[in-house]
Amino acid sequence: MSFSKTTLKNGLRLVTVPQKGSLTTTVLFLVEAGSKYESKQVNGLSHFLEHMCFKGTERRPRPIDVASELDALGAHYNAFTSHEYTGFYAKARNEDAGKIFDVLSDIYLRSLLREEEIDKERGVIIEEINMYEDAPMQQIHELFTTLLYGDQPAGWDVIGKKEIVLSLQRNDFLSYRKRHYLPNATVLIVAGGTDETAVRRMTTEAFDRIAADEKGSMPRTIETQKGPATLTRHKETDQAHLVLGVRAFDAFDERRNTLTLIANLLGGGMSSRLFQRVREQMGAAYYIHTSNDLYSDHGYLSVSAGVALDKITNVVRAILEEFARLRDGSVDAEELINAKRKIAGSMAISLETSDELASFYGSQEVVRREILTIDQILEKINGVTAEDIRNVSREIFTNAGLNLAVIGPYKDSVQFEKILAF
Repeated sequence: MSFSKTTLKNGLRLVTVPQKGSLTTTVLFLVEAGSKYESKQVNGLSHFLEHMCFKGTERRPRPIDVASELDALGAHYNAFTSHEYTGFYAKARNEDAGKIFDVLSDIYLRSLLREEEIDKERGVIIEEINMYEDAPMQQIHELFTTLLYGDQPAGWDVIGKKEIVLSLQRNDFLSYRKRHYLPNATVLIVAGGTDETAVRRMTTEAFDRIAADEKGSMPRTIETQKGPATLTRHKETDQAHLVLGVRAFDAFDERRNTLTLIANLLGGGMSSRLFQRVREQMGAAYYIHTSNDLYSDHGYLSVSAGVALDKITNVVRAILEEFARLRDGSVDAEELINAKRKIAGSMAISLETSDELASFYGSQEVVRREILTIDQILEKINGVTAEDIRNVSREIFTNAGLNLAVIGPYKDSVQFEKILAF
């Protein structure tokens, strides 16, 4: 699928992705402002600011003014924050594309960040933190990144800590937005049944006069690991949740395509090695899957699972054995072909909608400042060989690189430290 990229004189990047036959248009703003740009004293501010974007603007001063206008269109809209960027979007019928563009532009340019709204939203975010603390299936991923990266931005929770959420002041928001919400650090993506000419005109009218400025930077992630590492969080649960993974490389590394296939072979669907081994043969888990998460300066491959309390030791050993089987063995031709087909099919299905298209193209641009089409990505994946998989597996699946995070009714990590080895 084709796309067009236009860069305004102030550095704002507009990516348009026309989708013939689409009934909807998605407008997505991605800003280089995430938890990795924060200091420890304001950890969670990026996420808090994301919430505040919907709490009133100069033209729509009350939160209800923003919400009711979008709701009246039947729009789907939301926002999100990650380690490296913040996004907010709306999706509506093609004929309402100009209206959702106007609302989101207003949010980006003219959010009021009123003190009384900040104070009210603190309670909302505290409850969001409470919700995640009650959901170990989600919380385990934050625990895993803490294990990997420790006390540095890459290891901090995106949502922040309760005491920081309660301490943030309006000046913190204004200062952070001034340093990071800049046109030269922003990608605007419009995808679906869109009129590209009209989108370019609206973008120029709304943003061309906004001045660029020097962007606040994020510190480089420090990687240090000398041996297997574990981290356990005690919680009285009926099921243990774990993430077992290894350090990999960043999003710019060409080995990322091989890593995609490794993740798919291990835990990408019901026919994958780990699903068959842990769920079908052992009957030890309901969910188990593998993902590769790559950022601008670091990355990792991880297996996550929710397992029976009395089977967690055997599950960890099984995962390690499957790591070793990829590292020391070989992938036969049929399995490799099927994995490539599975990736191609999943990608085609996931990109049927305008919002997924916007995310696909936008996430590439905001992190790598380079966009590959679906066909280009699949060409690279199809070029991966069994030898490539073995070579990368040998690089990443080492004793010294193993990391295991667990949430469950365990007092310490001793029992896991004893088995965390090939």
